[in-house]
Amino acid sequence: MGRSAFSPPTGGAWFAALRVRRLAAVVCAAICAISNLGAGVGAALAAPPALRLAQGADPSALQPEGCPRLLAAAPRPAPVALRRDELRLTFVGHATFLIETPAGLRVATDYNDYVKPQEPPHVATMNRAHATHFTLRPDPGIRHVLRGWNPEGGAAAHDVTIDDMRIRNVVTNIRDFAGGTERGANSIFVFEAAQICVAHLGHLHHPLEPQNIRELGRVDVVLAPVDGGYTMSTADMLQTIQSIGAQLVIPMHFFSQSTLQRFLDQARERFEIVRSDSPVVTLTRDSLPLRTRVLVLPGR
Repeated sequence: MGRSAFSPPTGGAWFAALRVRRLAAVVCAAICAISNLGAGVGAALAAPPALRLAQGADPSALQPEGCPRLLAAAPRPAPVALRRDELRLTFVGHATFLIETPAGLRVATDYNDYVKPQEPPHVATMNRAHATHFTLRPDPGIRHVLRGWNPEGGAAAHDVTIDDMRIRNVVTNIRDFAGGTERGANSIFVFEAAQICVAHLGHLHHPLEPQNIRELGRVDVVLAPVDGGYTMSTADMLQTIQSIGAQLVIPMHFFSQSTLQRFLDQARERFEIVRSDSPVVTLTRDSLPLRTRVLVLPGR
């Protein structure tokens, strides 16, 4: 496994057209029902809000939010041990990254039943948007499950240090199916290890307010949803990325190469674009670019 990741990715579209969205949702529900009989899957699929189109989004940018895939696609080679100043990110797919620290801690973002690491992580963070961003039945081998919402009501509040990583959340709002807003019902998660701060924007539905930016603090790497519709319009996402001021931006939550390319075409006007041929990147604070760079990891 190399320590840099800068050349062309591979990958293709999940679905040919928006008209298959309903069929994809039916297939997704059927798979869940077969594999989880009696496990309350109906509640998992019905509980979250948020598939409503973002304000200002281009409807032609949308692709289905169905099951992207059930597991990470390929066997993963044995990881190379990290130095004390290194942090490793692997794009598993959709909105899930595996973040690994020098102490061997493994954290999975937006952990769910469909797109997940092949081995259970030590820590799982989850987003309330819909069933490809959370699970009601996390693997029992996961030591810590951090939800971006509070199941008992009110806002979630996390600020924990686990091994050599600090994990905290910044509360955000979320759209519901009726187009309303649930305030404080979701989160951005911030991961701090090896002197690097990574912010996973999750299924962010609104531009950040100055208070959100202050709460985020310094961010070196931002993992940003670039679908251009289910979360935010591309213009709003680019403005959000610019307001955060991270040195490295890694796109996620895109449903085809055309959707990704639409984002990159607009991002290129502001930022350098670099493509990788590996879904894995090992970072150090010294290796971060001086000016904001968009690093595209292969996947979808």
